[in-house]
Amino acid sequence: MKRITRREFVAAVGIAGITAGAHAQQGTGEGHEFRSVKPPAPSEAPAGKVEVIEFFWYGCPHCYSLEPVLKDWLKRLPPEIAFRKVHVPWQVQAHQQLYFTLETMDRAQALDDKVFAAIHAERNKLDTPDAMADLVAKNGVDRKQFLDTYGSFGVRTRMQRATQLAAAYQVDGVPMLGVGGRFVTSPSMTGSNPAALKVVEQLVARIRKGA
Repeated sequence: MKRITRREFVAAVGIAGITAGAHAQQGTGEGHEFRSVKPPAPSEAPAGKVEVIEFFWYGCPHCYSLEPVLKDWLKRLPPEIAFRKVHVPWQVQAHQQLYFTLETMDRAQALDDKVFAAIHAERNKLDTPDAMADLVAKNGVDRKQFLDTYGSFGVRTRMQRATQLAAAYQVDGVPMLGVGGRFVTSPSMTGSNPAALKVVEQLVARIRKGA
């Protein structure tokens, strides 16, 4: 497995044959399948739950490949896990703004698949507000409401908080999974998408045991 790194975000969009993604490391345990976050990142989980965060980018092909596996996992999400997604700010910052606009409108979960498909299957970069508005309007979202929300202070505040959280988790590539403010893992570290989610469950159990 590979992941998109921060350096690759800085590179121009559309360059073929990205090669800087990190390859799966050999071995198990800390430093291989996961790493600790020091100091711990903040968590918004309700009492009795452990927060799990997927840090992602709509334009990341590895995030796109994780999406169906993640959705299946969420269908059987253990009750002790509070899950949410956080879009990173790198490269096409408009994609982060798109995500938090949809989240503000309570349409992110319903339209994530449409956005991913537009970018990766239909080769629509969705890098302008008009292109985004065209897509969401085709899927039942009021165009004017979307554009008004897109430019709102509330969305920009969510973007700022997301950027701060990614920094607190020391996110250097996506997809990456943050666990309880204390650990991160990823498919590139574990070798596959299912393995990464398995490690997430193990880390949640570890946190709940007070380890």
